[in-house]
Amino acid sequence: MTNPAISAHELRKSYGDKVVLDGIDLTVPEGTVFSLLGPNGAGKTTVVKILSTLISPGPGSGRISVGGHDLSTEAQAARAAIGVTGQFSAVDGLITGEENMLLMADLHHLSKHEGRQVTAELLERFDLTEAARKPASTYSGGMKRRLDIAMTLVGNPRIIFLDEPTTGLDPRSRHTMWGIIRELVTGGTTVLLTTQYLEEADELADRIAVLHDGRIAAEGTADELKRLVPGGHVRLRFTDPAAYRTAVSALDEASPHDETLTLQVPSDGSQRALRSVLDRLDTAGIEADELTVHTPDLDDVFFALTGGTVPNQPNQPKEAVR
Repeated sequence: MTNPAISAHELRKSYGDKVVLDGIDLTVPEGTVFSLLGPNGAGKTTVVKILSTLISPGPGSGRISVGGHDLSTEAQAARAAIGVTGQFSAVDGLITGEENMLLMADLHHLSKHEGRQVTAELLERFDLTEAARKPASTYSGGMKRRLDIAMTLVGNPRIIFLDEPTTGLDPRSRHTMWGIIRELVTGGTTVLLTTQYLEEADELADRIAVLHDGRIAAEGTADELKRLVPGGHVRLRFTDPAAYRTAVSALDEASPHDETLTLQVPSDGSQRALRSVLDRLDTAGIEADELTVHTPDLDDVFFALTGGTVPNQPNQPKEAVR
């Protein structure tokens, strides 16, 4: 096995009496997207700041390795391997997009020729060539975020920290950003992504860690996390009261709702479970007027693990109606 791109053991951080991180462990394989999911104040940004050497870990923290470098002894080498895009754009609005890029090239000690070459390539890659010589203050939110990531890539980092990169973006810009992140990983870059958007973590992450009260409440793939919680069911609605009563008798495990003439049948969402319900209705000689399948999603996972409010997300239907 290759060494992980990021490894942290017993990561701790407090500010006075306020415990922000209470001993979390992280392992991020190379060439993957690892997402820290949690609401505002969960400690996501603090994790990024520690791993990117912007702040020191708290007393009692264990070994932290980024890009194969121990942060306690090789922080400078780790910095050379990483790029960081924070919640708030680092773009200077008073200068052009091209000038922002060239400034970043200077900071990475690239020659003028190399800096201009890299700048031109990245501006084209992020569809910013036409706007390159316009003040960055005139850019839309999505354009600024694309420029922000392009600036991060000037140094060709192997590991990128994206701290809530789509906060405040409209749905179209958010989906554009998702495409950019997928391209980065396809090219071998490792991405640690923090987000409060459930759909974003579900779409992008190879693995997800749910951060709650400074600790990892659960970690796994999206599918693994969804299997942690119950709640899958098939909802049947009837318009004929007689058919409804027959269904109640045929499906004795179902939860009936007499006022709405609906039944909620526990189900794992599989095709076999759905066929079983339909077969039993056929045997009883009845047919539901509406069938809705609900499988646990990251909303349910977050509720179950934190007991709190689900983070922000684009409006998406949770159920499939047939």
